[in-house]
Amino acid sequence: MIGFTEAQVMAWVTPIFWPFLRVLALFTSAPVLSARSIPARARIGLAFFIALCAQAGLPEQPVISLNDSRALAVGVQQIVIGLSIGLTARIVFTAVEMAGELVGLQMGLNFAAFFDPTTGTQASTVGRFFGNTTMLLFVVLNGHLLLIQTVVASLHTFPIGQDPFYVASHMRLHELGALIFTYGLHIALPMIGILMFVNAVLGIMSRVAPQMHPFAIGFPLTLSAGLIGLAITIPMLEQPLIKLLNLIPDIFAGR
Repeated sequence: MIGFTEAQVMAWVTPIFWPFLRVLALFTSAPVLSARSIPARARIGLAFFIALCAQAGLPEQPVISLNDSRALAVGVQQIVIGLSIGLTARIVFTAVEMAGELVGLQMGLNFAAFFDPTTGTQASTVGRFFGNTTMLLFVVLNGHLLLIQTVVASLHTFPIGQDPFYVASHMRLHELGALIFTYGLHIALPMIGILMFVNAVLGIMSRVAPQMHPFAIGFPLTLSAGLIGLAITIPMLEQPLIKLLNLIPDIFAGR
């Protein structure tokens, strides 16, 4: 009769189980991959498949049994790293949506807000348009594959069982908040410049021809200029998005 000891079973299971937790945490928080349209069973099965396939390229993993005193800390570490990768990807989306909010504010369309079920908050029309465009570009640019590549590479950068304080100090998540405003303003700057020019022209017209009511022509002119500017600047969204996506492997893959 063939028998197996607990140590042998743990030596077979744990090298897959701990990476599986990290990948599953990524699928729970990352945009597109965590969509409600993707069944939970599909996410669990795909996470297990990725963790299994990644074994060939990973260094030898420490055997940490599930009843070991370090098991809880290691499990929390894997979940935190996976969630952090997904959070960084969401910050990329938030930066672009921030640009849409700024553009909508200049166009006067921020009053046209509606409930966003993905975030549970109110979102403006232009902000959601930028968000949906970013989601499409994310898929076209293979952003989902970049996230999977990053979570596998993070197993080299932040191996299982490493000191959690080292992981927290090298992920630099506290620096990501500034990226929302920096890249959001950078993306929205062309549209802000166009709309500021239109507003300056309206101001000059109201001084030269006081009989012209600026409020009667201001909103249609600003809205028309904004829509034309969106048609011109949206094709330029690819390069800033690529720069933002490249920040993810820079943080978690140790580039």
